[in-house]
Amino acid sequence: MTPTLQLAFDLIRRRSITPEDAGCMDLMIQRLEKIGFQATRLRRGDTDNFWAVRNGQGKGPLLAFAGHTDVVPTGPEDNWSSPPFDPKIHDGFLYGRGAADMKGSLAAMVVACEEFIAAHPGHCGRIAFLITSDEEGPATNGTVKVVEWLEARGEKIGGCIVGEPSSSERVGDVIKNGRRGSLGLELKVFGTQGHVAYPHLAENPIHSLAPALTELTNEEWDQGNQFFPATSFQVSNINGGTGATNVIPGEVDLLCNWRFSTESTAEGLEARARAILDKHHLKYEANFNVSGHPFLTAEGPLVHAVEQAIQKITGKETELSTAGGTSDGRFIAPTGAQVVELGPVNATIHKVDERVKADDLDILKEIYREVLKELLI
Repeated sequence: MTPTLQLAFDLIRRRSITPEDAGCMDLMIQRLEKIGFQATRLRRGDTDNFWAVRNGQGKGPLLAFAGHTDVVPTGPEDNWSSPPFDPKIHDGFLYGRGAADMKGSLAAMVVACEEFIAAHPGHCGRIAFLITSDEEGPATNGTVKVVEWLEARGEKIGGCIVGEPSSSERVGDVIKNGRRGSLGLELKVFGTQGHVAYPHLAENPIHSLAPALTELTNEEWDQGNQFFPATSFQVSNINGGTGATNVIPGEVDLLCNWRFSTESTAEGLEARARAILDKHHLKYEANFNVSGHPFLTAEGPLVHAVEQAIQKITGKETELSTAGGTSDGRFIAPTGAQVVELGPVNATIHKVDERVKADDLDILKEIYREVLKELLI
């Protein structure tokens, strides 16, 4: 078994369901300190985090690897082919919760640094790790708090590789050089409860809402740009009624979300949405919540180095993409850092029988090591 796979096994064995770390960070810190990293543990609330940095012998950028040790719940473990925290290799695939998201990436990062530093102990610049156990949860005490701590110390990340599973069909075929923003809406529309046989004595909030909802869903929020698709609006939940067939409800609740490009702002989307709701004379309460602003690393040394590394290791070109959900990159990019996401194939993340091709983790390790060479020697 290769060192990358062995470390992935050791990490997967730890039942680190968010926000638990279950000793994963202890294992990573032990390995990193042996190769000259100085680690600072940063527990915030119920979340373990750490920042580890190794100083080189010359001037150069601070290149950080970022990731998370927490994983999502397994679902019924009886539905798995093998126990989710007892990693197995079967038909060339590594099975286990976190194999793809993202303990496989963490293992590849650590081993890449071990090999790079063994070959280039006098590298330029600095290498860092920013690791949290709060990415799969509410993300309130994790990376965002570490970034605040770094900012208070005047520490600036030049480039950051987030180990999220970015690949589509083969490792390295897609890298994420940005992400859309996410704006949530909790909407409550009020009416007057009554008997369905006497609608003139009631006001049905579902009926009142319908024209406004149609307008919201048909609205062209923007047209996107060369890096981002057009902003989208979706209703994820709608609840109203007492459960009885003969009662007009007194209120209806909706959960909605915008995934927005850099052509829009959260403030602008909120203002336009409120204008539509007001236009239809609704009685409502609206709570808007931004869980992430869009970010983009369009070009620069990090994107170039990652593209070159993928080409050298795999012999194939990569695609830049901003598709998908949010990631902790949204907390790092606003500091001015170049941010890309590069990890294994994402086809089975969060699923029963999460798995990744075993060989892919060593390919990913080679890519990470090559990026270090591109930027730090």
